[in-house]
Amino acid sequence: MSDPHSGRPQRGGDRHAAPPAPRRTLLQKLIELVAPGPDSRDELIESLADAEQKELIAPESRMMLEGVIRMADMTAGDVMVPAGRMDQLDIASDYDELLHGVIDTGHSRFPVYEGGRENVIGILMAKDLLKLQRSPDLNLRTLLRPAVFVPESKGLNELLRDFRSNRNHLAIVIDEFGSTAGLITIEDVLEEIVGEIEDEFDDKDGESGIYTLADGSQRVAGDVDIVAVNEAFGTLLPNDEFDSIGGLVAHELGRVPRRGESVTVGELVFSVMLTRGGAVRWFKVTRAPEVAVGPDGI
Repeated sequence: MSDPHSGRPQRGGDRHAAPPAPRRTLLQKLIELVAPGPDSRDELIESLADAEQKELIAPESRMMLEGVIRMADMTAGDVMVPAGRMDQLDIASDYDELLHGVIDTGHSRFPVYEGGRENVIGILMAKDLLKLQRSPDLNLRTLLRPAVFVPESKGLNELLRDFRSNRNHLAIVIDEFGSTAGLITIEDVLEEIVGEIEDEFDDKDGESGIYTLADGSQRVAGDVDIVAVNEAFGTLLPNDEFDSIGGLVAHELGRVPRRGESVTVGELVFSVMLTRGGAVRWFKVTRAPEVAVGPDGI
C-alpha cells in the first residue's frame, strides 16, 4: 500500500500550502530593475527613459506609463474644454437647427441648455435625433440623458473610474461657485495616457484630409499640405515657409487659434472646429465674401 503522505499531492491540493505570489505589474518590474530605486516621480520617469534606451520596454509602453504617472497630479480643470468653447444645443431650437449643429461639429454627444448656456439640462446623443426625425411630435426633452457634473478639482484617476463604472462618456465641469466651467470626455482623459486617439473624422490611410460637409463647406485637417488646399480650392496660398495649413493659419494669427475662432487667409475663412494637444485638428473652410485678390493670389 502506498504512503498517502508521499508522491503526488492529492486532488484537492494541500489546504495548508502557501497562496501563490501575486503577479507583479509591469511598473513594479521596471522599478525593481533600477538600483537604487527612484526617490521621486521625476526620477521614476527618467528611469523609464533609461529602460527604453536599454530596450527593456517599447517607446509606446514608456509613453503610456509616463502618462499614467503624470495623470495622478492632474484634475478635470487641467484637461476640460472651457465653457466658452463648448459646442452646445438649445432646447428651443427646431429640428433643422439641431441637425445643422450636429453635422457642423461632428460630435456624438451634446450638452443641451435652456434659457442660457449656463443652464445645462441634459445630454443629447446625436443618434437620438433619428427618433425625432421619424416622430416630429416627439418631445425633445424625452430624448435627453442626465448630465453628470464634476468639480474642477476632481482627479483624472477618479474621474476615469467614474466614467468606467457609470458608463458615462461626458461630464460637465463646474467651478467653486457652481457655474459651468467646461466639459470633459472619457477620450480627453484617455488621451493623457495613450496620446491622441484617432476618430472617424481623422485622416487615415493616406486620405486627403479634406471632406465636404452637408452645407457645402469643407472640413480640412490641420496637418493637410497647403498644396492640397490650393488644389482643392483653386487658391494660391503661400507654401514657401510652411507645409501644413495649420502652420500657415497660426502664423497669420500670430498664435494657435482656439476652438470657435475664425481666421481669414487669402480667399478662405478657416474656422476652428477641434483642437488637441495645442494644435488644430480640424478647420471648417469657407470662401471669404468679396475678397479683393492681389497679384499673388492672397
